[in-house]
Amino acid sequence: MLAYLIRRLFAAAVMLVVIILVVFGIFFLIPKWAGVDIATSFVGKQADPASVEAVRQKLGLADPVYSQAWEFFKGIFVGRTYSGGGDVTHCAAPCFGYSFRSEQAVWPVLTDRFPVTLGLALGAAVLWLVFGVAAGVLSALKRGSLWDRGAMLVALSGVSLPIYFTGMLALTVVSFKLDLLDGQFVPISHSFSGWLGGMILPWITLAFLYAAMYARITRATMMEILGEDYIRTARAKGLREQVVIRKHAMRSTMTPILTMLGMDLGALIGGAILTETTFNLPGLGQKVLDAIKNQDLPFILGVTLITSLAVLIANLVVDILYAVIDPRVRLA
Repeated sequence: MLAYLIRRLFAAAVMLVVIILVVFGIFFLIPKWAGVDIATSFVGKQADPASVEAVRQKLGLADPVYSQAWEFFKGIFVGRTYSGGGDVTHCAAPCFGYSFRSEQAVWPVLTDRFPVTLGLALGAAVLWLVFGVAAGVLSALKRGSLWDRGAMLVALSGVSLPIYFTGMLALTVVSFKLDLLDGQFVPISHSFSGWLGGMILPWITLAFLYAAMYARITRATMMEILGEDYIRTARAKGLREQVVIRKHAMRSTMTPILTMLGMDLGALIGGAILTETTFNLPGLGQKVLDAIKNQDLPFILGVTLITSLAVLIANLVVDILYAVIDPRVRLA
């Protein structure tokens, strides 16, 4: 187990370096090759030439590419000092960029919004795992039944309906018609009950989409596994059906579910833009949408880095869980 963990940590460290370099290439190299003035993109098209030149100096855009990449990479771990145009700006570690338009470091702003997105993603993940996996297992065990057809119909609806539609429908029915929840976000530091009441509808809306996909994947995987030889052998030995399903079939079913969970949860931590916008949640998704509208490139870069790192960490956790569920994975 220790050797397996060391291999996965080393692979994650290598991938982290690759991610940082790829993000640097996307935001600094590709625009340059396309003839875009990077300094203008960072400071805004309405800025005067002196401000643009100052940002160009601060970012070191005249330096060799390897020097720019090193400063970008180093800044994430030890911080970075931007100097040029007669002033000096320090960005403390981890420096995910600095917005010269709003005169703000990216990291503190994103960490202020991160708990909202994290709470949304984790709460929705619990709901879609519980209800999605349970519905998929029951549908596989009762194949062709009324429950199976009904659950898959609901799952198809969940996959087909866009989040902004189900979100607005939930707000209309629950908040305005039934007056059960006001749908207003309240920081958890102000009131836990108010925070919980404001997160229930976003959780349900986001979970409805993912629970539908997890139900379909769980059903298909479970049906395939129930036809395997080792399941028939377990039943032939006289094991109870509950034991066969819980200890044998479910263990194999969890592998693709964990794979999906790692990708989905990691991506959502980078911001659920539609859900956060629909329910006016001040998370990363809403921030990156505002940054796109205002053409504030450093914040887009910062959210891109956070999303990539979240997916990397989530997949590392999934790899470790693989080894717990199936010891054969440790030999890979």
